[in-house]
Amino acid sequence: MRRLSVMGMGAAALLAAGAVAACENGGPQGLSAPERALTSASQDLVGTPDLVVDTRTIASSWVVREEEFVEGQCSVEEGNIPTGTHRSLRFSVLVNNIGDADLFVGDPLAHMDPNGDGNFSDQDGLFEFASCHAHFHFRNYATYEILRINADGSLGSPVQARKRGFCMLDTTPWAQDGTAPRPRYYMNCGNLTIHGNQGISTGFGDMYVKQLPGQLFLLSDPNEPVPPGRYVMRVTANPPFAERRGEVCPAKDPQGMCHMFKEQRYDNNVGEVVIEIPNRVGRTGYGPGAGQFKEELDSYHHPEAHGQGK
Repeated sequence: MRRLSVMGMGAAALLAAGAVAACENGGPQGLSAPERALTSASQDLVGTPDLVVDTRTIASSWVVREEEFVEGQCSVEEGNIPTGTHRSLRFSVLVNNIGDADLFVGDPLAHMDPNGDGNFSDQDGLFEFASCHAHFHFRNYATYEILRINADGSLGSPVQARKRGFCMLDTTPWAQDGTAPRPRYYMNCGNLTIHGNQGISTGFGDMYVKQLPGQLFLLSDPNEPVPPGRYVMRVTANPPFAERRGEVCPAKDPQGMCHMFKEQRYDNNVGEVVIEIPNRVGRTGYGPGAGQFKEELDSYHHPEAHGQGK
């Protein structure tokens, strides 16, 4: 497996790399972004990435079901979900990089511990440690929202909204023109002791299947219940946030809002799907993903990721 070590970079260079700085390792020149992705087996950082949420994946996968949450599940530990039977909305998300360069993150340990002394106090703020998975998640990678559809067809304010941070890897080639995709480049989440290599190559997508912890809304949440009705489920990749003193702001859009990654454009980062929350879900659940569900996975990804979960 090819890996790029960034442990020797200084803190400023690391932040620039996390914001997708350009370098000299481009793929074959004179080709379009998809063609270059399919013919190059090396890292491509010449240009700028562009993330797009694949709405077809959400629309074909969502399912409302009665789900049993047990002690030890990451959803219980990290999502503060009480054990027992609850109604959940599960869905898969695919984020494609259609830009002309990789979205490069690199080794989480290099961001958490730039000088290698084992002390995370000098981290650059891009990662957080997921204790249940025992590895690092990129902060503020996506937001998930449920919005009620009003009687006049307009959208109300979010009924539930969640920030999500994940491990970013090459999982799914999106350029399906009959040409074999290039080998995956970003394949290792990394953890406290193993150096990782995170990112999304141009021409690839990053898939989060509905069985993963965090890929759900708890519809029976007593503090934020979601009653039966029609809603819009909205997923925003690389979401905007207001700049705050003492917090990282790696990139800004034309409106002055911060983003964790620099992109070619930010107006195509949202995917929306109309869903219906039913009164009864049935034995196999309700929705396009009904009958497809297997129990929650504590660890999911390609074998190349060394069995590390998202």
